[in-house]
Amino acid sequence: MPYRSLEPGKYGMHGTRASALAARRLDELADGVVSPVDTERGLAARLRYLTASTAGYTAMDTAGITATPRTLAAWLAEDRTPNRANLRRIDAAYRDLRRRNVARSLTRRLNNNGRGTRVELHPHDQSGVREPHRRAGVAGHRSVNVRRWDAIVRAWAAGDERTLDDEWTDEVLADLGSDWGGYEYATGVGFAA
Repeated sequence: MPYRSLEPGKYGMHGTRASALAARRLDELADGVVSPVDTERGLAARLRYLTASTAGYTAMDTAGITATPRTLAAWLAEDRTPNRANLRRIDAAYRDLRRRNVARSLTRRLNNNGRGTRVELHPHDQSGVREPHRRAGVAGHRSVNVRRWDAIVRAWAAGDERTLDDEWTDEVLADLGSDWGGYEYATGVGFAA
């Protein structure tokens, strides 16, 4: 495993773990409310989503929101606005609940009845690396068809970055053959669902 025991940015290489870029893309696919949490519309939509189910109240508890029912009612009625810390917690609770709620649907769409989804990978940027230290054999962008998304989406929905990275390496990067290390850190990961 080429980069797991090395310092990837040591010689000037730039990139982000491909699994983290995949998590960002999954977040984009799962995102429901576009308005920021600090706008009236964004806050109202998140609070309605969170207070519509028992799971939403659990997500708020997990995020550390300790508002009384009276305070929650005032937030929902837009009579009061949460402080910045509670706004961050509300957004975190919303994203956590949204991830868990859309995971099954997202997995089904990405698995595409066994046909999978095409993933485009753009390798790390070596432009700042001096020639003797450059990784040889890293081509431009590569595409791979990923047929099994269950474990990847499950790890993403749970917020388990380490398991997500392991699953991404096993299900996606392994299909690149011996060149997989050039894509462990990437400048872009793209796929649709």
